[in-house]
Amino acid sequence: MTLQRWKITIEYDGTDYCGWQMQEEGIPSIQNSLEKALYGFCQRDIRVHGAGRTDAGVHARGQVAHFDLDYGVRTLHPHDLMMAMNAHLRPQPISIVKAEKVSQDFHARFGAKKKLYTYRILNRVSPPTFDRTTCWHVKKNLDIQAMQEATCALLGTHDFTSFRAAGCQGKSPRKTLDRLDVETCSYDAFGGVEIFIHAGAQSFLYNQVRNLVGSLAMVGEGKWAPHTLKEILDKKDRTLSGPTAPPQGLSLVSIDYS
Repeated sequence: MTLQRWKITIEYDGTDYCGWQMQEEGIPSIQNSLEKALYGFCQRDIRVHGAGRTDAGVHARGQVAHFDLDYGVRTLHPHDLMMAMNAHLRPQPISIVKAEKVSQDFHARFGAKKKLYTYRILNRVSPPTFDRTTCWHVKKNLDIQAMQEATCALLGTHDFTSFRAAGCQGKSPRKTLDRLDVETCSYDAFGGVEIFIHAGAQSFLYNQVRNLVGSLAMVGEGKWAPHTLKEILDKKDRTLSGPTAPPQGLSLVSIDYS
């Protein structure tokens, strides 16, 4: 047996999936769909290991996974593997955008040095027609400058208990947030604004990004002052922070291994 480890980069629309991780039989997951595509390609049960377990409704533009495949003495080119998997994934909203051979010591999850998530908010009165499943629609005008100011105190290494979901299984609430910034652009000709919140770290707590976004929205709506998030962070109490932003606005953008 000659096992070759493969690294694949995947994009997907997570709207109709229970998330990355395989759940009960019959409930669609990204992991299960990829494993079925591999089975369709080579008629073998192969476990696919993802870099991050995105939740139900969360999307990805740069999810990474690895698996080991014994293809015998035949030559398998990365392009051919990518095309074969995509053929077996159709018509699902899941696409392999890159396949590459890696060494046996590569691990999609444990080898990740930094992950970048982006949360998208549509800020206008009218609800979205075309982007209902890829953004959080917020009607009330948000103060972008106040939201940007609030991010400063959250950068660096902190105990993020106040932004940690109750079901989080992480060993420690301490995480290092390398990036947290807010940018905007025009959405339409009628005053609609897109707000992008970018969060970068080696790893995150369960729902950390969505909880941060929910709290930043409270600042944007004028319910909290920017310095309030620092006070909430220091008190280490999840009940004091904002709501968990809905999943459809969140995307895993990229994962860095260098």
